[in-house]
Amino acid sequence: MKEFLGKIRTPQKSYSIQKQVLISMGILLFGVFMGVFSKYLDYRQANLPALLHLIDSAVDLHNFLGKLAPWIVIAVCIAVYSTTPIRAGINVFVFFAGMVSSYYWYSNFIAGFFPKSYALVWIAFTVASPFLAFLCWYAKGTGRIAFLLSSGVIGVLLNCAFNYGMFYIDISSGLELLMLAIGVIVLRRSIKETAGMIGAGAVFAIIMKAVIPFRIW
Repeated sequence: MKEFLGKIRTPQKSYSIQKQVLISMGILLFGVFMGVFSKYLDYRQANLPALLHLIDSAVDLHNFLGKLAPWIVIAVCIAVYSTTPIRAGINVFVFFAGMVSSYYWYSNFIAGFFPKSYALVWIAFTVASPFLAFLCWYAKGTGRIAFLLSSGVIGVLLNCAFNYGMFYIDISSGLELLMLAIGVIVLRRSIKETAGMIGAGAVFAIIMKAVIPFRIW
């Protein structure tokens, strides 16, 4: 199995244990910050500082951070730029652990509201995140499996960026379209392969929308 996976993508030389711990701690703190910041925007949107209020009014930032796309892109970036698939799983897990725990801590103790059903969904996603990050690390590799994995990620981001049906297609928001562009840039290959990845991602997007009975993006 190790030899098979090594043909998709070869792990880089690992940092020292101390540096790995520092990197993971930094990612954890970033997750905590993003969780608090996201809930702060949502809870205090009518009373934000002037500059932040202007930004939020212009791009609807608080609603954007309540969607899936930004968190997928952050997780993809953390995963593919980790040195090994195991480190990708650890780093993505600590990010979501920090983000989800701080978000719902703020929600419960400051906003005075704890949406249990939503919290359980995000906790389940956090538990699954190491495995998803492990796979995502290989999406940056070579060969058919890497191509399919990267196309799957792009498919999810396409569903985040667009609302579509039999006779219509609309952009969900400019920021979600930006997340799609970043995802393509991070997972890019040759021009021909990148175009194929986007095309395959569109197929995956349609299949996911047809198979999944509820909207998660």
